[in-house]
Amino acid sequence: MNKQLNHNRSTQHGKNVLLIMTLAFSVLLSGVTVDMVTPVLGMIGNDLGASEAQTSWVVGGVALVLAIAIPFYGRISDFVEARKLFTIGVFILTLGNLIAALATDLNMLVFGRMIQGAGMASVSVVSIIVISRVYPPGQRGIVLGIVAGSIGIGTAGGPIFGGLVGQWLGWKALFWITFTLGILIAISAQISMQKINPLESETNKTFDVIGGISLGLTIGFFLLGVTLSENQGLTSYLTMVCLAVSLVALVILIIRIRTASHPFIPPVLLRNRAYVRSVLIIFLSMFAYFPILVFIPLLVVEVNGLSPGEAGMLLLPGGAAVAILSPIIGRLSDRIKHELLLIAGLICMGGSTFFLSLFAGGSPIMLSIGVLGSGIAYALINSPANNFAVSTLNKELVGVGMGLFQGALFLGTGVGSALMGTFLALRRKGENAINPIYELDAPFYSDVFLALTFITIIALVITLRILKKV
Repeated sequence: MNKQLNHNRSTQHGKNVLLIMTLAFSVLLSGVTVDMVTPVLGMIGNDLGASEAQTSWVVGGVALVLAIAIPFYGRISDFVEARKLFTIGVFILTLGNLIAALATDLNMLVFGRMIQGAGMASVSVVSIIVISRVYPPGQRGIVLGIVAGSIGIGTAGGPIFGGLVGQWLGWKALFWITFTLGILIAISAQISMQKINPLESETNKTFDVIGGISLGLTIGFFLLGVTLSENQGLTSYLTMVCLAVSLVALVILIIRIRTASHPFIPPVLLRNRAYVRSVLIIFLSMFAYFPILVFIPLLVVEVNGLSPGEAGMLLLPGGAAVAILSPIIGRLSDRIKHELLLIAGLICMGGSTFFLSLFAGGSPIMLSIGVLGSGIAYALINSPANNFAVSTLNKELVGVGMGLFQGALFLGTGVGSALMGTFLALRRKGENAINPIYELDAPFYSDVFLALTFITIIALVITLRILKKV
């Protein structure tokens, strides 16, 4: 009897380890896939005869689909078994990799990238939902920390992976490698992931198609408008049309929330102030963090004369910090108040962005220190924010709630990068930095990092208000 019990425990432990590895590698693959093409956009443009503005959609198309699709997957998880939904997402991601690898023109490549985004959306949100339903609160934090660390490694390591593999084997090799890894992850999910049925209280509810489409149009056209503003300006015709459509869709969404019997976004979520603030915090935090990964390489290539490969290596300290600290911070978030970790992370993020504002255009070593600080901040923010958001939700609301939460995370990355790109273009016309104590030769980049500091301060104020309520 004891041997059988020990065998069962050993088998269950092995499945738990494999499940954690599957979730970690799946979000790692997603993070790498988003950013791996950044260093090879010039190569792609030359091979496919596309302009710089056209090739930017190889990255922008993924962000657009992610922001739209993630809330949908969160809501669908209330109706569809989680393992099936996760596997479908991995296969969609793998299909997107195959289409991109076989692409013979830019349209086919962008289409493949958008398919990738649709798959990545499932992987990102269903991973969090699986963790919230499989692991109890006392064990959840460390698993969220491992997953958050994997996301950070993928985000920071994607450009390095893309630059090295693209330079040696060509940009199509990136998609063949991720295609193969996707198949392996799908197989692993079938072995390690238990069947997680939708909650019974949700199975009889109807899916609010109009509300879902309205939400998608609101997010999609807003992000599209912000992205277009980077090249065409905030007052351009296309930008204004996109923002107007987004506003109309938002009005329709609000009407559906107030009138539908089972709206896409349950009103109880919006009345949950702690949850709403957690969404605002993750949006603003990613708004501040992700542009660092975008603009530090651009800065050192343009101002310091580094090669793209050398520029990518500056991101390594931040990625290493995320990888090492995230599991530790995740475990801590099970034992101490999430708000305290968030406050520490936001202070660290604000300090890092202000440090970068002071040393933009200076020594790459100093910039790498700022990147290291931002990586530490990300580790302090991400898993506690996820853990906090889950803790504010009833079981019936975890699917839609975490879908919206993850959607806000990716929306923050897209909006932050696009708006800061627009701000950078505007500030290039100025001669002096806004930061009064800046003394180097890249004032426009200094202004970008200073703006990110103010964004972080807003997130910190929101977090302090949460702490006062507790």
